[in-house]
Amino acid sequence: MRYIWQEKSWPRLTWDSKRLIEPLGKARRAQGELIARVSALGLASRLEAQADLVSEEALKTAAIEGEKLNPLSVRSSVARRLGLPTAGLPPTQRAVDGLVEVLLDATANYDKPLTCKRIKGWQAALFPTGYSGFHRIAVGRWRKHDPMQVLSGPIGREKIHFEAPPSNRVEKEMGKFLVWWNKSIKESPVEGLIRGGMAHFYFVAIHPFEDGNGRIARALTDMALAQDEKMSDRFYSLSSQIMTERDAYYAVLEKTSKGNGDITEWLLWFVSCVERAIGRSEKLLERILGKVKFWQDHAATSINAHQRKVINRLLDAGEGGFEGGLTTRKYVSLAKVSRATAYREMDDLVAKKILVSNSSGGRSTSYRLVWK
Repeated sequence: MRYIWQEKSWPRLTWDSKRLIEPLGKARRAQGELIARVSALGLASRLEAQADLVSEEALKTAAIEGEKLNPLSVRSSVARRLGLPTAGLPPTQRAVDGLVEVLLDATANYDKPLTCKRIKGWQAALFPTGYSGFHRIAVGRWRKHDPMQVLSGPIGREKIHFEAPPSNRVEKEMGKFLVWWNKSIKESPVEGLIRGGMAHFYFVAIHPFEDGNGRIARALTDMALAQDEKMSDRFYSLSSQIMTERDAYYAVLEKTSKGNGDITEWLLWFVSCVERAIGRSEKLLERILGKVKFWQDHAATSINAHQRKVINRLLDAGEGGFEGGLTTRKYVSLAKVSRATAYREMDDLVAKKILVSNSSGGRSTSYRLVWK
């Protein structure tokens, strides 16, 4: 089996521009519409939207690699770094903090130079203990062991999906990658979305670390897209869409990595994935705008801290998204109050036409938010 990095033409990557014209046009239109919509948001709404998207990105980029993070811990880490309220959120975890720092650095500091030191720092931040699961790994430095293979299947019957260049080539390969990164945005500019897809594939093909290559590839992609948009905050999550299409993602990467240097199929999938990711973010923005409108409508309504916290959780779930409705038991759990206080505060919200009952009463009574 020959891999793309074994071709004489490597690392020159080619593609069929004609086949990409239509999907690029669709993605660019979606991108422009999203940016226009975001520009109408106030600062508070932009921060809220960014917090949600960064949290989503962190959860999904880890999930793609089979790692399940605590959503509340992720939200806590993001909120602290964006200066948003953290009341009721748990303490942060080192590994979560590291991932969030990488994602925010890649986009907030998109205009700062990309260097080997910076990329190595990102990888070290992902593994603050020096372990990946139960295995000790090299952090903050290029891999030294061979072969570096992407495998699946039971031990003894593994299927090899990809084998990266030998470790003695990594430093040179990464030097070439950084030269390409800088030339592709300055001296010989590459179309922004194409460049984002190329950066992702190029980095994954080198696979310079023992672990964390996928997460760093996606962070580099976010950085390339931020450079293209000239925006330091993110309003769509590419990782979330990739997670939804994970099988297709791995399949097209594998197929292209065994090719001759033509990455058209990968770019077609990538550009369309960006368009779908932007479409997915529209739902988030609708929820954010709905939340802003709700509080504008109730600006003069007297609401205590417990009630506000519960209402915000209902708003975050979106209309009809709070499964089973709000019950007294859920209110007690969310607000951390007694059952008697929960009854009283919920009755108050009903009287103020903020909550409405889903049933005729009794122990199974649940409530929903009144959306105007």
